[in-house]
Amino acid sequence: MDSTMMNGGDLNSKAGVGGGVEDVYGEDFATEDQLITPWTVSVASGYSLLRDPRHNKGLAFNENERDAHYLRGLLPPAIMNQELQEKRLMHNLRQYKVPLQRYIAMMDLQERNERLFYKLLIDNVEELLPVVYTPTVGEACQKYGSIFRRPQGLYISLKEKGKILEVLKNWPERNIQVIVVTDGERILGLGDLGCQGMGIPVGKLSLYTALGGLRPSACLPITIDVGTNNEQLLNDEFYIGLRQKRATGQEYAELLHELMTAVKQNYGEKVLIQFEDFANHNAFELLSKYSSTHLVFNDDIQGTASVVLAGILSALRLLGGKLADQTFLFLGAGEAGTGIAELIALEMSKQTKAPIEETRKKIWLVDSKGLIVSSRRESLQHFKKPWAHEHEPVKSLLDAVKAIKPTMLIGTSGVGRTFTKEVVEAMASFNEKPVIFALSNPTSQSECTAEEAYTWSEGRAIFASGSPFDPVEYNGKVYVPGQGNNAYIFPGFGLGLIISGAIRVRDEMLLAASEALAAQVTQENFDKGLIYPPFSNIRKISAHIAAKVAAKAYELGLASRLPRPSHLVSYAESCMYSPIYRSYR
Repeated sequence: MDSTMMNGGDLNSKAGVGGGVEDVYGEDFATEDQLITPWTVSVASGYSLLRDPRHNKGLAFNENERDAHYLRGLLPPAIMNQELQEKRLMHNLRQYKVPLQRYIAMMDLQERNERLFYKLLIDNVEELLPVVYTPTVGEACQKYGSIFRRPQGLYISLKEKGKILEVLKNWPERNIQVIVVTDGERILGLGDLGCQGMGIPVGKLSLYTALGGLRPSACLPITIDVGTNNEQLLNDEFYIGLRQKRATGQEYAELLHELMTAVKQNYGEKVLIQFEDFANHNAFELLSKYSSTHLVFNDDIQGTASVVLAGILSALRLLGGKLADQTFLFLGAGEAGTGIAELIALEMSKQTKAPIEETRKKIWLVDSKGLIVSSRRESLQHFKKPWAHEHEPVKSLLDAVKAIKPTMLIGTSGVGRTFTKEVVEAMASFNEKPVIFALSNPTSQSECTAEEAYTWSEGRAIFASGSPFDPVEYNGKVYVPGQGNNAYIFPGFGLGLIISGAIRVRDEMLLAASEALAAQVTQENFDKGLIYPPFSNIRKISAHIAAKVAAKAYELGLASRLPRPSHLVSYAESCMYSPIYRSYR
């Protein structure tokens, strides 16, 4: 068991750092006024310092620093503080009309000046989140081969089989707290993008730092390349991955197992491994296989479930009534749909003390073949079987809505425009305030738009989507759609696991995260029709989520960082990385 001091470091290490990683440079104990030396072996010359993204400050180097670090003549004479640099960059970003150009500009900044990148993202999170994450990151992955500049993570392909531990040692950082890994098979709603799926782990980890306060040096993006079944990519001369069909079965399982073993061997028991955008069959199997031996989390199954449950708990404060009074209908029975359904059933079971087998009966799912019913049980994949209830077969979503009469309709199908006018009107016909969540990403795959939901329900819908939609004016009233974005949950969830030194993830922690997020929605937010709090407060929200998740880890006996801090919210805040420039000797 570790002992810790306030800044999250070990008592026996040279210095503590946010989240428990050794602070090599003493940065986290330095105030803005204290001087630090940004290297440990030798003094960097000005030229190399300007090309080190972690320590480069551009025009913000002051006169003394320019003398001390051989920067004279390498910079124009003007001195520009971080606030002015931020203002200039936001002005430049807003000139770009094409979102992908903004994405490229942000990635260039991250490779040039890390602290300024995170300062920009934290201070302008609502404007820049759609740039570095959904929906723009989807287009970036599709075109990753063309816009590829510099590797931002580790690429582990079938060529590295048998050598994965050596490959991990090639990464310059030793103290890794969180790894986001994808195999690129199911990127957002865009399908198999192979090696070009790297944009997802890179984007997720930038949000771990900006929204959850993990140190950038503690984050490692990994893409597993086992080939791709995307013919367009295989024939693309700019494709950056293996030119072969996807490996499956034993070959795939062996590569993944070697990775999981090597990660634990190299980084220890408490490194968080987040699975991202794996196809359904692999996603469930990997989570099931490794959840008892590793600290693993699947954002598509568990993160999505947690953020949607939070939205449902918030919506109940607008609707009135209890969770157990609701009837749910899902379009889509993949990892997101079944993951959300299971977490709703767990929360309902927790509230009513009813067995989960009973609470599942309030939840119905529609897949590509229609309503999932007991007569289909034999042909169903294992993760769909708990949702096969007694009912006559129903083919279409509209007929299922009419038959089940749900109070809440949730879309996780990955297919755009499936919540038609007839479907929304049917929901509105037997619900005063129909709850409609169109969660598929990116925007083009959303089951319906915010405007459609509000218009077709005559302004009565409580709506949330996966990708952002602008406010909608209907009959003289402005409606602000909620965004059920996983970025509300996973950064704070990960921070909670890390500050507690958790060794395993449990469903109770996901419920705690959902309840913590729902509790952050204020009356002022509800008055605007919001069921999620604004992203402008996301660091505060993440600290509250982290505190609840950490508390649950301690309660379950899964926390290894002892003694438990007395004030978990302030402790979480104290562990967060700050992007403010440091002063150099």
